[in-house]
This record gives sequence, C-alpha cells and structure tokens, in this order.
Amino acid sequence: MNKRQVLTAQELHNLAMNIVGRQLESEGYEFMGINSKPFKNPQFVCLKEKQLYFIVVRNVVYPNNPKMFDKSLILKVKEQASKFEARTYYAGVGLSNAEDQNLPVYLNESYIVDYDGLVEV
Repeated sequence: MNKRQVLTAQELHNLAMNIVGRQLESEGYEFMGINSKPFKNPQFVCLKEKQLYFIVVRNVVYPNNPKMFDKSLILKVKEQASKFEARTYYAGVGLSNAEDQNLPVYLNESYIVDYDGLVEV
C-alpha cells in the first residue's frame, strides 16, 4: 500500500493559483505576469479591456475563512497597483480534505474548494 503524500504549502498555493488562473482565463483576462511564490505579490498581473489588474492569491487552510485577508498586505499591493493605475483584487481559496476537513489535503485524493471569486479591495 502506498503512503499518502500530504501536499506542501507550495503545492497548495499552486493549486489555488490554478483555480484562480482558470477563472481569469475563462473571463478573458490576459496574463501579463505570473508569480507562483506564495509571499511575492501580486500573483497575477492581468489586462482586460485596457484595464490592468493586480491579483493576490492565497490558499487558506481549513478552518480559516478564505474571505478574510491581511489588510496591511493588501494596502501595500493596492499602493503598488495605484502607481500603474491598476485595480487590486484578492482571491482567497479554501482547500480542505474531502473525507475529513481536519485532515490535510493529499496528493491524488479528493478535496473541497471554498472559493467565491475575486474580491475587489
């Protein structure tokens, strides 16, 4: 029997970025820059209809609320975005184990996504 492999913080972050990236792509955003490092912000710089967007993506571990964000971080990103006349969005993605939310998310096993889309900040 194979041992279950817990997803690392980086893998969870990448999964959250993939979820948000697919949404952005389906809504017609053009990717100008992508940063997959969890604490290098923003994660996405996008263009849509001549408007620039800075998007901060965070994987949020259960039982924390993915809708809550670090206000000081967002203010820093928003300040940076204003220099480029960009709009700033937060994308909090909750990921948890589908069998038991108190267990970690495992590689190649079911998980639950708690994501309500972009929140303009």
